[in-house]
Amino acid sequence: MAERNEADREFAPETMAVLAGRESNQGALAPILWATTAFAYDSVEQGRGLATAAAPERFYSRYGNPTINAFEATIAELEGAEASRAFSSGMGAMSAVVLGLCSTGDHIVAQRQIYAGTQLLLQTVCPRFGIDVTFVDGTQPGAFAEAIRPGKTMLVVAETPANPYLDLVDLDELGALAGPMTVVDSTFATPLGQQPIAHGVDLVLHSATKAIAGHNDASIGVVSGSQELMTWLWSFAVLHGANASPADALNAHRGVRTLGVRLARQSETAQRLAEFLEGHDAVSRVAYPGLESHLQHDLAQRQMSFMGGLLTFDLLGGREAGEKFVESTRLAILASTLGGPETLVTHPASTTHVGLTEEEQAATGIGPGTIRVSCGLEDAGDVVADFQGALSAAG
Repeated sequence: MAERNEADREFAPETMAVLAGRESNQGALAPILWATTAFAYDSVEQGRGLATAAAPERFYSRYGNPTINAFEATIAELEGAEASRAFSSGMGAMSAVVLGLCSTGDHIVAQRQIYAGTQLLLQTVCPRFGIDVTFVDGTQPGAFAEAIRPGKTMLVVAETPANPYLDLVDLDELGALAGPMTVVDSTFATPLGQQPIAHGVDLVLHSATKAIAGHNDASIGVVSGSQELMTWLWSFAVLHGANASPADALNAHRGVRTLGVRLARQSETAQRLAEFLEGHDAVSRVAYPGLESHLQHDLAQRQMSFMGGLLTFDLLGGREAGEKFVESTRLAILASTLGGPETLVTHPASTTHVGLTEEEQAATGIGPGTIRVSCGLEDAGDVVADFQGALSAAG
């Protein structure tokens, strides 16, 4: 659970993504892989001190590891947080927040527009532990505040931009909530796209597997917040056991170094592709915060530095057209992840949100012809041409 470095705060976030997390590098330009589960210590007294300390760097890698700590320090720096903790996945991070902060009899408020894995955690696992959950429309002003039960609501869970329709939550409104702790899943935005903590939010979470690592070769999640909250979560995380591996932390840390240029390129391609799709006769709806037609475009401009590489659209032909489209692209790859160098397409109704009923899918806006796109680093003209061909094939 590494803390951020205050030394170079005058630099831009894109610069800090390159510079941060080098304190333990011993002069090496690349992050160092400490591929060990445990470290030797010199005496029983030293061992006792390490075993009882919060986030010791060299004791046992479930507690802390220099490679993991360097990645955590970088994310904390980019988020403007006091500390961060890495986990084995984004869901590992989310489950640690929910189960680490909430107990039997507590209440959670969560938005309806949310990743299906998080929704299933909240609506199937939480009730087993006696934790009540209320879902609200996160795009509606005042919805979170109205659902809070004073003295009962322990946590408010938001995701912005949300999966898959990129619905936005007003971070200023969320950060101003009094009483419960607040957590934002900021995976789609990345730490360079928005900083929820600057708006008063308590915790920010990422599936760093996605755009942060950025190369489809690391499974890792991360949570950032105050030192007090992160120390509490660290204590639970040691028991929870969903800790990040040093190898995945190394790959994720490497990915952070190029996040700025990748995010800029992906945002440019997504904007161009969204504008093309918006003018196509086979498309009934395009959701991308960078479009002026997006209902929350003004909010996106106010709280996001990049509009991101994700967009979602609906085909008029429904499921048949949707399945035909994703199977007809030549450049874009059919895969259920996002944020990597390749342009990816996904049919949410049959993959990312298949665990939800049709009614639950419809409640989050997902239809049989919904397509989610993660724009990669290819030439934008090639991506647009590929989609034009697949749309023609889909009829």
